[in-house]
Amino acid sequence: MARLSGLQKQVLVLYRNCLRQARKKPDATRRHFEAFARAEFNKNLAIEKRDFAAIEFLLRKGQRQLEAYSAPGIRDIR
Repeated sequence: MARLSGLQKQVLVLYRNCLRQARKKPDATRRHFEAFARAEFNKNLAIEKRDFAAIEFLLRKGQRQLEAYSAPGIRDIR
């Protein structure tokens, strides 16, 4: 397997953190959070590996969303 670049590692860390935060949500809504995370990452699969500006922007956006959705008051996502 090829070595991962720094940006690729950051994307994987963000994805894992999203799934970890989803596990902390109530059982009834956990699937909604997991499905949302998967959909967001799948939506951006077509981005070119060398489009660093777009990837860095999406990483920052994803981190902000993760912080917002990991708040204890947020119980469901649609």
